[in-house]
Formats: sequence, structure tokens, C-alpha cells
Amino acid sequence: MILTRSFVRAKQPCSAGFRWFVRHFGEAGNYQELLDKLVADGRVGDACWLLERFGPTSERRVVDEMAAEAMVFAGTLEVRGSVDIDGPLLIGGSLRAQGGLRVGGELKTGADLRVDGNIRTGGKLTVLGDLHAGWGIACADELRCDGDLRTGWGLHCGKSLRIAGNASIGHDLEAENDVHCGKGIHAGGDIRVANNLQAGQGIATGGSIHAGRHLMAGWGIRAGAGIGAGGSIRVGESLTAGEAIRAGAGYGVFAGLDVQQENWESCARVSAAERPDLLLSGCWAGPEAGRG
Repeated sequence: MILTRSFVRAKQPCSAGFRWFVRHFGEAGNYQELLDKLVADGRVGDACWLLERFGPTSERRVVDEMAAEAMVFAGTLEVRGSVDIDGPLLIGGSLRAQGGLRVGGELKTGADLRVDGNIRTGGKLTVLGDLHAGWGIACADELRCDGDLRTGWGLHCGKSLRIAGNASIGHDLEAENDVHCGKGIHAGGDIRVANNLQAGQGIATGGSIHAGRHLMAGWGIRAGAGIGAGGSIRVGESLTAGEAIRAGAGYGVFAGLDVQQENWESCARVSAAERPDLLLSGCWAGPEAGRG
């Protein structure tokens, strides 16, 4: 893909960036060569701007390992081993790594991100497709996934977590701000969220669930241990916990918000070790059979 001088100018680059382009490439330059040269000259911000304006390419690159200060690649990248980037890593297409992945800055992919080992980022993690990690994910900043998210181990997010599809977490899910999932959340361990936890469908976990503020699910919630929130607990259907269900002081517990009251006994059951305080909707069913 060749970018001409007039084509680049039409995107209204900054004056310093455009002078750099003319000085190094004259009337035209290869898109990926431009990105590589910008990164090599320490102009990573300009390379990110160029990728954002001109988008991904169909180029596919396969390498054994990857280690660099920073990288901006417009195509799809496949790494047979591990990826180790000190600064930002931006990929226009998909990224696949058969080892682990460490990025000291921001990590963004224009399509899927699939890593067989751990994923660790020091900045934002943005995936405009599916996100799959064979082991765990540790993101120091915001995490956004526009598809489904799946990890073999746990997930820790240093700020907000937003997933458009389903989330399947092998062990614990932890977030230091809000969690919003467009579909369902399933975790093998505990779910701990500092602020609001919201799922468009259901939430299921083998351990406990705690949200620092409100806890909401469009369908039901099932936890192997306790369910707690600093604010209200609201579900469209049923609510089941192996231990206690506790909302914040003065806040209510609401089940069956999307179910007609005459159907609460079958579709809006609330089951826990003890009846929750301020259970304001739903049908109290007592402890599950075999518990208590």
C-alpha cells in the first residue's frame, strides 16, 4: 500500500509530522515502511495516528519471537514464540502468539488477540475482536474487548473492564473499577469488582461475588459462595447463592424484575443460606437442596 504526499496531506496531519514525511519519503512511501520508520525515529504517536487514519492491511507476517521498544504493524501478526514490547504495541489486524505476551504500554489490536500463555500490559488493552488467553490476563489500565473474552486462569484489570460478548474466566475475576459485560459472565473462582458489576445476561461463578457498588444482571445470578454488594442487587430472573446474599445498608435485593409476579415461584426464585434483608421482589425459596 503506497501513501502519496497528497493523500497524507488530505488527512490533515500535524505540520511537524508532514514535514517529516516529505523529508524522508518525498512524494510517496510504502505504508508499513512509514510505520516502521516512524517508530524507529521515536515518533510512535505519529505512527499510531497514521494507523488510525489509514486502517489495517491484508499483510500477514510470521516471526519466531518478537522483542522491541515499540511496534505499530498494520497487518496480521503471528508469533511462534513470545512477545516482549517495552512500550506500546498496535496491530491493525489480528495478533496470535504461541508463547506469552508482555507489553509495557498500550496494546491494541484491530481484530482478534489470541495468546497461548499469559497476557500482561502496563497500559490500556483494547481488542476489537475476540480475546483469548491460555493462561491469565493482567492489565494495569482499562480493558475493552469487542467480542468474547476467555482465559484459562484469572483476569485482573486495574481500571474498568468492558466486554461486548461473553466472558469466561478460568479462575478469579478482579477489576478496580466498573465491569460491564454485554452478555454473560462465567468464572471458576471469585468475582471482585470495586464499583458496578453489570451483565446483560447471567452471572455464574464457583466462588463468591462482590461489587463495591451495584450488582446487576439481565437474567439470573448463581454463586457457589456468597453474593454481596455495596449498593443494590438487581436481577431479571433468579438469584442463587451457596452462602448469604447481602446488599449495602439501606439498599434492596430485587429478583424477577423481568418476570411477571405470578411466575416468580418458578422463574424468580431467591435461594441462599438465609433470607436476605430487604428482599423486595422475587420468591424466597430457602437454601438450595443439600445446603444448610
